[in-house]
Amino acid sequence: MLKRKIENILCEWKNKDDKKPLIVKGARQVGKTESIRLFAKQNYAHYVEINFALQKKFHSIFDDGYEVDTIIRNISFIEPSLKFVPGKTLIFFDELQDMPDCATSLKSFKMDGRYDVICSGSMMGINYKKIESNSVGYKEDFEMQSMDFEEFLWAKGYSEAQIDSLFQYMVEVKPLPESMYTAMLTAFREYMVIGGMPEVVNRFITQGNFSGVLDNQKQLHLDYEEDITKYAHGFEKAKVLAVYRHISTFLAKDNKKFQVTKIATGARNREYVGSVEWLSNAGIINVCYCLDNVELPLKGNYDSKNYKIYYKDTGLLIASLDEEAQEDLRANKNLGTYKGALYENIVAEMLSKQGYDLYFYKKENPALEMDFFVRDATSLIPVEVKSGNTATASLNKLTNTEKDKYPDIKYGIKFCMGNLGFNGHFYTFPYFMAFMLKKYLREKSR
Repeated sequence: MLKRKIENILCEWKNKDDKKPLIVKGARQVGKTESIRLFAKQNYAHYVEINFALQKKFHSIFDDGYEVDTIIRNISFIEPSLKFVPGKTLIFFDELQDMPDCATSLKSFKMDGRYDVICSGSMMGINYKKIESNSVGYKEDFEMQSMDFEEFLWAKGYSEAQIDSLFQYMVEVKPLPESMYTAMLTAFREYMVIGGMPEVVNRFITQGNFSGVLDNQKQLHLDYEEDITKYAHGFEKAKVLAVYRHISTFLAKDNKKFQVTKIATGARNREYVGSVEWLSNAGIINVCYCLDNVELPLKGNYDSKNYKIYYKDTGLLIASLDEEAQEDLRANKNLGTYKGALYENIVAEMLSKQGYDLYFYKKENPALEMDFFVRDATSLIPVEVKSGNTATASLNKLTNTEKDKYPDIKYGIKFCMGNLGFNGHFYTFPYFMAFMLKKYLREKSR
């Protein structure tokens, strides 16, 4: 089993004095079921798993109402071997999107308190809205994403102590030894190409090479299209598919902005807003909004009609490319025209997996643009992603030559193909350190 960070989240949830039923939501194949199943087997004497997608016979367990005793009785009649021992049993309702009415029972389970309950599934479109309305106030939510770079390093055999030592170099802004830098860059390039989907990662780690990885990625990409076809409704289905199939097209452009005209001639942005929201709610994409002004606060200071779209897992971006481009990436590390898109997408992914909302800025006259913005306790921080280690005119303006215009900015950060450093105005970090940014900013603010 691959070690996942959700293990600690689930243990913390189990130990709460007044816990509510937990809904673990996320996109297809990010590892929800396996992680919950492992947690249950390690922490409970009795474990009941019901999969509403594969076990249609359990769809009738709520026909007589939502009281706990009634539900337990109905489950037991269908499968008498299952044991329900108060205080020692976890009930796991999987593929919740196939039985959203199950959410109505969560209030009863919370008030009853005899059994711990976890629900999971691919929360897509209107199904999750129905679940939300049926269980408000009586559940907790946790969004699970694909493996982050730290989890990938664990899978490769790196210890937490080794990762802590990497973090210390970041805190001290001390250049990494060549051997450490090369090893981390190699691992990062592997992660960037294969993504963080557990099935793909496990195959790569087990084999020690890329054989079959392309087939896995292509199938996952098709599975996501299948989910869109299954769960999106009406005319929206075609629009959602159109946006999903054009994400790599947007990212290949210099400005990487979502442009509806690239999807269909004469199309209007407002006609596709719902499709973008659907993909975001489904856990498939990250949306990055353009700030109105380079100042705090971030929330409420952006244009909801001006945004970029990134894949939530960079492996899906790789899978969306033609087969020749994918093979070239694996064999030669030739990133070609997608070099900027890949680095920008993966930094967006790494920021999102730390809990950051995504914002950028672009102004034509005078020219000023920045890939991302985050914040620490007191200041706004521009974050630039460079495909090499070249000069950064906009970052220099924001933190140096025109810094008086931007009082919320104290310093900046550049992620690039280079070692650690600080020039008095912005910090330079290699790409692979992006997964530690939030931890670094907290440490820096102390």
